[in-house]
Amino acid sequence: MIVAGAGLAGLAAAHALARTGARVTVVEARNRVGGRVHTSRRGFAARQHAEAGGDIIEPGQTAVLALARELRLQTVPILKQGFGYYGPTASGRLAVQVLERTMAPVARELARLVDLYRLSEQRWDTAIAMTLGRMSVAEWLARVKAPAWTLARFRGLRGLFLADPEELSLLALIDFLSTDPFDDDAGPARRIVGGNDRLATTIARSLRRRPLLETVLRRVRQRDDRVVATVDGPGGRAEIEADYLVCTLPAGTLRDVSFEPALPETQAQAIRSLRYGPATRVLLQFERRFWTKAGRPNAFGSDRPHGAVWDGNEEQRGPAAILSVLAGGGASSELSAILSDEGIAGLVERLAWLGRPTALLQSHVVRWEEDPWARGGYAVFDTTFDPRLRDLLARPFGRVLFAGEHTHIRWQGYMNGAVESGQRAATEIELLHLCQFSRRS
Repeated sequence: MIVAGAGLAGLAAAHALARTGARVTVVEARNRVGGRVHTSRRGFAARQHAEAGGDIIEPGQTAVLALARELRLQTVPILKQGFGYYGPTASGRLAVQVLERTMAPVARELARLVDLYRLSEQRWDTAIAMTLGRMSVAEWLARVKAPAWTLARFRGLRGLFLADPEELSLLALIDFLSTDPFDDDAGPARRIVGGNDRLATTIARSLRRRPLLETVLRRVRQRDDRVVATVDGPGGRAEIEADYLVCTLPAGTLRDVSFEPALPETQAQAIRSLRYGPATRVLLQFERRFWTKAGRPNAFGSDRPHGAVWDGNEEQRGPAAILSVLAGGGASSELSAILSDEGIAGLVERLAWLGRPTALLQSHVVRWEEDPWARGGYAVFDTTFDPRLRDLLARPFGRVLFAGEHTHIRWQGYMNGAVESGQRAATEIELLHLCQFSRRS
């Protein structure tokens, strides 16, 4: 078997396939495993670390938690005080507010749309989904005559969706809200002790054959009983043959891969039209945790240029602490402009609403849209994406199976979605192989 991509989707697929006795070759364009799960340990004092990519494991994300247990990795609860919001109030004053109240002015209208969406079985090929998918969140707010300041509160969600309300489809918002995302009884979020990248590195070490790094998938050719992958690696161009190939590349880089025979046009259209949200991550290590206040969350969404902010390593010892910043959607370019014009000091100055900043010890900036193997943070469903194409992102094509966070329905954009999609692709191969063996018998 060939697995293209050593992010969590690819490694979860490789791990599941290896457990069945399959011989697995994983190819990865980067010089490391993990993909968009990237734990930064560079230069931080007291040997601390924080996540520059996938960070928070939400309650109910059982696949990634089960995988961690299987690999004997511990998890630790984080952000137990929940998320707050920092932005303008109805009077225009900037203040810390309760996140749930950001929806209050339009809660009844949102609840009605959620009910309609659930009535359609949360499918994306219905008239309800098509109607919601063509309208942006900002357009809908205007139609229901929501207070003007409400738009700023929804803009505070771009750290979650990686898209501004003018771009994000109403369908994407309703789909998210239909799963009770603010359930206080679900328990705290979690992280992997020692860094989320341990999920990737532990699987990679367990494979009989280590992933081939700096190896780029260029072409996939299918025969009746084989698939041939053409790759460019440190030793030059080569071909790898196998029974099946699991492709976990993000849609932005998958578009560069040649398929022979070509993908069905509708499936190719789904891949071409899927966007990835801009995302700038900044990790700031301070001398002390100045943002902690009794009775107040230590995580916030915001419509400000710095985007969302939260405690990046509350589970680690020592007085030093890391604040995590995620500027998604339009905030990514806004924050990049601040960093270019004013440096890290300009960003720190804008975070003074959290408290008086202590001495800055270290910083690390990652712009995911500039990463050639990601080209964005994660998939975004905007008003240009045809909802009827969503299922095609995960549809098998002959001996090629597709996985990745963008192919998952319930947990798209999350590490859990990547893991489950990889496990699903591995199971698809098992069943396809079983059916073919049965027919030959």
